[in-house]
Amino acid sequence: MSLLPPSSSPEIVKNGVQAAGELDAVLAIVPDAPEKEIFRRLPDSERWQELNARAQPRPGTVRTTVLSNRQQSLAVLGYIGADASTFERLSLAGRMLKETEARGPETVGLIAFGQAAPAQAALDALVAATYAKAFSLPTYRVPSTDERHIKRIVVLGNGDIDTRYAAASARGNNLARWLTALPPNMLDARGYHRAIAELARRHDLTFKWLDERALRRAGANAFLAVSAANEERVAGIAHLKYRPGRRKAAGSPDIALVGKGILFDTGGVNLKPHRSMLDMHTDMGGSAVALATLLALAELRAPIAADAWLAITENNIGPRAYRPQEVVRAANGVTIQVIHTDAEGRMVLADTLALAARTKPKFMIDFATLTGAAVHALTERMSGVFTNRPALVDKLVAAGRASGERVWNFPFDSDYDSDLESKIADILQCTTDGKGDHILAARFLSRFVPQEIPWAHVDLSSSTRTGGLGHINTEITGFGVRYALELILKQQVLESLETA
Repeated sequence: MSLLPPSSSPEIVKNGVQAAGELDAVLAIVPDAPEKEIFRRLPDSERWQELNARAQPRPGTVRTTVLSNRQQSLAVLGYIGADASTFERLSLAGRMLKETEARGPETVGLIAFGQAAPAQAALDALVAATYAKAFSLPTYRVPSTDERHIKRIVVLGNGDIDTRYAAASARGNNLARWLTALPPNMLDARGYHRAIAELARRHDLTFKWLDERALRRAGANAFLAVSAANEERVAGIAHLKYRPGRRKAAGSPDIALVGKGILFDTGGVNLKPHRSMLDMHTDMGGSAVALATLLALAELRAPIAADAWLAITENNIGPRAYRPQEVVRAANGVTIQVIHTDAEGRMVLADTLALAARTKPKFMIDFATLTGAAVHALTERMSGVFTNRPALVDKLVAAGRASGERVWNFPFDSDYDSDLESKIADILQCTTDGKGDHILAARFLSRFVPQEIPWAHVDLSSSTRTGGLGHINTEITGFGVRYALELILKQQVLESLETA
């Protein structure tokens, strides 16, 4: 199987006027107290009215029936409250799409009713959920001859959406999920390198691979400490550039996207127990988010210059593995006293952030499945966010609300640094007790970002969640792509920095 997902995605038709008999399923979102007139605007309206009359609806309720047309189209009705959040709308849309599983529809009609803005938002949620449902994660089972997938999305009525943005965002999320789901013997460093090179070629991006020799010359000894136990010397940092129009790739980027790409994490000398190690092929989710976001920006021809820096290695155990109490010097000259070899993510990110900072971006944001502390603080429903610019907090949190990929801003006060004071180096890698480790990890990373560069750190506690999250019905959520696009393109984080 290819390391990259199929390039095809469903065709989407806006304002489609199509007989219900040609649709395998029709999904409609209505207000939780709908007027009867709404259902008269739906095909086979009597069936919809009967469906609505079954009982008093509540927000979040999903009901199904079968229409009386020749196709016997599946009808899925969802109710939403007037003050529903984006996350609630996405969650409702995800449940509605889940109801279509047994039918396996190929052509799906979508419609939403209510006041203009809420109805538009509900329709956007349905489109996002449909794109996610149409996508299959990698599988190595014997292929089934009767598998059906959604091939066509028909937006019914007068609904209007930005199909380019919706498609690019969905494809980005799907790519992040696909890469994160790949088994570790398939997506190794060599394979990831090839896959990134192919994606860069398809999207006309500049691509450079910094191998271990290049990283040694750059002084990236924190990254090299983690990669030392690898059997082969194939780890490295991928650097991709997107430039709009005629802007030269040599110039400084507006934004640098940085991602943790630990392809498998044993914990190193401080070996993880079985249950903690079992799913550590997903520890590269941050790199997948940064990569997919850059590709979405390129697909949308966004008017900003963007780079992606992906720290790609495994954290193995072996005779060359780095050990607690070693002292290593990072690319920016900061010395690190190693405390725990399972805190490898902050080690590889230290050098990757330092190297990205040399290009002097206007804004840096990194994505990493970094700490269990963030999961314990938030569960997997939200991710943690930190920033060295208090003025950015409102934008960072608003992007989570608007995208439905919710984040919580944690403290970033400098007095936490006293917990990372070392007697023999500039900084401790982490503490021994793990209290507030998500906060201390962010403070650690900040030592590798020059103060003059605005920076945000996203601890991806929502990267995986049993049962899925929001409109995503798979355990691997791809959390971060919708968030990043919202922050960059709609919340206009770069413009806010210019006016701050």
